[in-house]
Amino acid sequence: MLFYALDIIGTFAFAISGVLVAMQKRLDPFGILIIAFVTAIGGGTLRDVLIGRTPVGWMNDLNYVYTIGLACVFAVLLRKKLNKLRKSLFLFDTIGLGVFTIIGVEIGISVDLHPIICIALGTISASFGGVIRDILCNEIPVIFRKEIYATPCILGGITFFVLQYVHLEEDLIYIFTALIVISIRLIAVKFKVQLPSIYQK
Repeated sequence: MLFYALDIIGTFAFAISGVLVAMQKRLDPFGILIIAFVTAIGGGTLRDVLIGRTPVGWMNDLNYVYTIGLACVFAVLLRKKLNKLRKSLFLFDTIGLGVFTIIGVEIGISVDLHPIICIALGTISASFGGVIRDILCNEIPVIFRKEIYATPCILGGITFFVLQYVHLEEDLIYIFTALIVISIRLIAVKFKVQLPSIYQK
């Protein structure tokens, strides 16, 4: 039950981050809905296709579609109160990052994949909705820039398996893993921690 609740929370958070980006780009209502949709389910769809899990998750459960629709309405109605869009976008994007890392890792485990592949799936689930969002909005995706984005997902996935190894309770594993991802992302942005650039002069 907690696993499903986390999935819905992550979907809602990422959908709002998509709406906020779309509104910054002054897209029309249909554009806002599309950006919210791909942000919320893009990573999970790619993950499910990669492991042959079809129909993909959201197609079997309309609650995901309803959640995205609700997130769109919520963000649009409260757009004036969300006057610090950059901070709001960052917050919801970070929450989604933490939650979807767990979802991807768990789904990898459920189909008996190697832990390294499970961590990769967690990173894909968490990161690639944002990649698709940024590409459609004509931005260089955050994951391809110096900003710490995918790294917290990888460290969160490692944390997940470490906590499983010490036989911690499942709900606590979910909570601690999400907190690790969110905390690393917040700390990296607050203190401007970045990966080094590799470029030619």
